[in-house]
Amino acid sequence: MKPASRDLGKYFKKTFGTYEWASFNANFISGCKHDCKYCYSKEMAIRFGRKTNGDWRNEEIRKEMLFKKFKKHNGTIMFPSSHDIHPNHLDEALIFLQNILFHGNNVLIVSKPHYECIKAICFRFSRDKNHIMFRFTIGSANSGVLKFWEPGAPDFSERLKSLKYAYKKGFKTSVSCEPMLDNNIDKVIEKVSPYVTDAIWIGKANFLSRRLKTNNCNDRETIKRARELMKWQSDMNIHELYKQYKKNKKIKWKDSIKKIVGIEIPKHNGMDI
Repeated sequence: MKPASRDLGKYFKKTFGTYEWASFNANFISGCKHDCKYCYSKEMAIRFGRKTNGDWRNEEIRKEMLFKKFKKHNGTIMFPSSHDIHPNHLDEALIFLQNILFHGNNVLIVSKPHYECIKAICFRFSRDKNHIMFRFTIGSANSGVLKFWEPGAPDFSERLKSLKYAYKKGFKTSVSCEPMLDNNIDKVIEKVSPYVTDAIWIGKANFLSRRLKTNNCNDRETIKRARELMKWQSDMNIHELYKQYKKNKKIKWKDSIKKIVGIEIPKHNGMDI
């Protein structure tokens, strides 16, 4: 039974975050070795007492999720959304991904990619490429910048190598530049564009001050760089960026940009599964 029109607000909310990309999220690990300073998942885990700043990097496999049987869903399942795919648990990630794909689900694999992991996924699921799209997070072409904000994640060259590999193996590919981590996102767009079959998503660093505080990343250097980042991502500069790329058919804008430039934000009824 469909909800009455006056009750639609209970079921549909403005689309933001992961729900701009997929209808469902699927994860099997608590914590993440990449330990990104701005991480929304870490912030939420600390806020609700599931993790502390000190043990976030200690990844815990949730066995009840690892062996979950997924039914066929209408819409795309994003995996993962609250951790990443790391070589230390690659075997488990392959099992989990197999369970999602078993009934023909469409999967968006989102990662700051380790080449070893992407190579293994492409080999294992070569027959499922019509149901898989990769979306690699690359917020800067400067490995030093990536290392500062995402201390446990791969450098730029490994991420670009992973993108090229998936592209050459015939998988659908895309890139997320959310958050942009410096004021030279042009370089990322230039480098990745030849290997992107779908889109390059551009987004701001959301709620940066709050997340850094919660995640205990409030040392002097981090605060200094955060202020620079927020200055670079002022409304005026975002308008200029939008003007520069609005005719580029590969560029898509996250909700943080849409709100500034006046693009309507659609609604969703997505969920975790």
